[in-house]
Order: sequence, then structure tokens, then C-alpha cells
Amino acid sequence: MQIPKGKKIYFASDNHLGAPSIKESRPREKKFVAWLDHVKKDAAAIFLLGDLFDFWFEYKTVIPKGFTRTLGKLAEIRDSGIPIYFFMGNHDLWMNGYFEDELDIPVYHEPKEFEFNNKRFYIGHGDGLGPGDKGYKRMKKVLTNPVFKWLFRWMHPDIGMRVAQYLSIKNKLISGEDDKEFLGEDQEWLFQYSKEQLAKKHRDYFVFGHRHLPLNMDLNDSAKYINLGDWIHYFTFAVFDGETLELKEFKEDESIPPQE
Repeated sequence: MQIPKGKKIYFASDNHLGAPSIKESRPREKKFVAWLDHVKKDAAAIFLLGDLFDFWFEYKTVIPKGFTRTLGKLAEIRDSGIPIYFFMGNHDLWMNGYFEDELDIPVYHEPKEFEFNNKRFYIGHGDGLGPGDKGYKRMKKVLTNPVFKWLFRWMHPDIGMRVAQYLSIKNKLISGEDDKEFLGEDQEWLFQYSKEQLAKKHRDYFVFGHRHLPLNMDLNDSAKYINLGDWIHYFTFAVFDGETLELKEFKEDESIPPQE
């Protein structure tokens, strides 16, 4: 894709709408919708890198209650002709066609490479990538197993959603303090994963969510690893203007670089 003059590509991740409850997350949802209104003015495309919801499961004819403002705004933006791309996160693993059918938004289950203005981007949510996190990797195999999903679908939605939301808000990515600390290059698994992928093939930018900590790190002289942070503590996003990718913070109707 060649980005038209004056247009930009935007990236955001980890809203966790619904945590710790739909009512308590509504101010964050309204702020995210305000951001969508802000960026649609000059967006060539919008990338949402997963965990938009703290829990999402699509039954055959039922989806989770709530998030009307977000879904309506995404539909409005997509209907205006702006492409939106969604990468499934570990909190919204169970997407099964609703975004594609109702919103015309493609959903990716694995990282994917894109090229904009001759810059190569490697984009994904980030869960289960790189060394470590073996417990989650084993759990993900269970949660994405067709038999497990079939069994969960037979549970009444009111019960299934209540159980899943209870377990979800106990996740350390929401409640823990550890994720606010930079662990060092050797312990930042997505940074290490990006280095491994870079050794196999050059990309200019590796863009992930999942980590919840805004990071902008050099992999070498010509490649960067970007983590988008979250919309719980930081309200950060990335923007590519056709030449450079920047990490910014959204404050109401303006975007400013995050404080060092």
C-alpha cells in the first residue's frame, strides 16, 4: 500500500473493555471512541492488535452484551471506506465471523506482514511468541481446541460469560504491577522474538500489543520493535505517516508524545 499524501496509518491495542465491569470500563470506552473519531479524519487504515475486549466469545447466534459505542463507531468508520484490520488477542481468542460478517473487518489469528510506502511491518498481538511463557502456551492450545470451544458453547451464555469474565479480570495483565516494569532486553520476550524474526528476514517495524507497556526499541540500525502499551493506564497508540512510526499518547482531542 502506498499511503496517500496527508494520510496516516494508526495502531492500537489492549483496551480490555468490560474489565473489571462494563460500567467501570465505559469511561475508557468513550475515550477510545473519541480517539477513533480523532484519527478517522486522516486515517488511511486502522490496525487493532487484539484484546479489544476483556472477554469475547461468539456463540452461533449470541455475542457478548455491551460495547455498543465501540462496535457502532467501527461500523461507521468501515462504512466510510477506511480499512480496519483486527488481530485476535488472548482475551478475544474466540472470534468466529462476527467482525467479518457484520463489520467487514478481517480478523487475523497469527502475525502478518504488511508493506506501506516500501516499509515492511510485522504485526500481531504478541501472545505466546518468543521464549518463555510456557504455561500460557500450553493453555492456549486447550482454549483454542475445537472440542473445548464446542463444550463451552453448550454452556448457557449467562453462565459461560460470568465464569469467563471472572477468570479474565483475575489475569495479571489487568491487575498486576509487574507489567509496568521494563524487564531488560533479555527478558522482554517480544523483543527477543522480533530479533529472531529479523535474523530470518528484514522488516523495518515489529508492532505488537499484549505487553501493556509502551516500548520503542531499536533492534538494529534500521529496524525497531514497538509495543503499543494499553488503554488502561497509558492510552497509547502508534502512527505511521509514510516515513516514520511514532508512539503517542491520546489525551482527549489531542495526541502528544508520551512522557519519558
